[in-house]
Amino acid sequence: MSKPLEFLIYCIEEYKRIHGTQGRETYDLFDRSGAARYIIDHYEALHTAGIEYTLSDISGMLQQGYGQ
Repeated sequence: MSKPLEFLIYCIEEYKRIHGTQGRETYDLFDRSGAARYIIDHYEALHTAGIEYTLSDISGMLQQGYGQ
């Protein structure tokens, strides 16, 4: 498994833990919004910034309807 994919899974797991969502629901949200692609495409920058920054960034994207 690639490092970007591992990081995406980690982000999904942390997001669902914090927000109390289910796995499939969270994955679908990340997929529909473009957040999953964003995390994979920007892996190098995001994984060095830390999970708190990444989840904050993703939450902002989801609130703004990124990718829709």
